[in-house]
Amino acid sequence: MAKKSSMEKAMRKPKFSTRKVNRCPLCGRDQGFMRKFQMCRLCFRKRALNGELPGVAKASW
Repeated sequence: MAKKSSMEKAMRKPKFSTRKVNRCPLCGRDQGFMRKFQMCRLCFRKRALNGELPGVAKASW
């Protein structure tokens, strides 16, 4: 879980647009963020395995 201060800082409007940090809205993680689903890879994996994401299936070959 990310620090509350880091999450609050990321929510503020940055001085320059390139300083914007994408954070997972569920856990606050900043690394491993997936833009398409707007969440980190860990939350994505947990929700995909539970079937909470429509159209996402576990690959098996």
